[in-house]
Amino acid sequence: MPMIHLVGQSQRAYAAEALRVAPDNAVVSITKPTRTPPQNKKMWAMLQDVCAAKPEGRNWTRETWKAAFMNSLGHQCQFAEGLDGTGPFPVGFRSSGLTVAQMRDLIEVIYEYGSRHGVEWKEAERSGFMGQAA
Repeated sequence: MPMIHLVGQSQRAYAAEALRVAPDNAVVSITKPTRTPPQNKKMWAMLQDVCAAKPEGRNWTRETWKAAFMNSLGHQCQFAEGLDGTGPFPVGFRSSGLTVAQMRDLIEVIYEYGSRHGVEWKEAERSGFMGQAA
């Protein structure tokens, strides 16, 4: 069964028909839309700005900053034991599953932190997000 994005009446009619002819024991899932490509580009550009500023002397990668910001919003991280016995490493913190609203919150927390720590924002021109709402 295809993934159907409910953006109008024709998609809703198609979804209703797909439900009508679905076999017994079929599984249906309705979820909120996930982050948009422009939101994703904006987030990575903002994380680059935070990296360049090195707030509080933190010389972290963009991925580490993303994990820290997601953690500040209550997203959980799990740890797995390394194969070579060097200790645990974090897994998770994927932003691809965030809803549009959750991604908006993540962008806002990055702005708030960066603004408090003197980050010079250049993300708008790099992300192509000029004049667009998060």
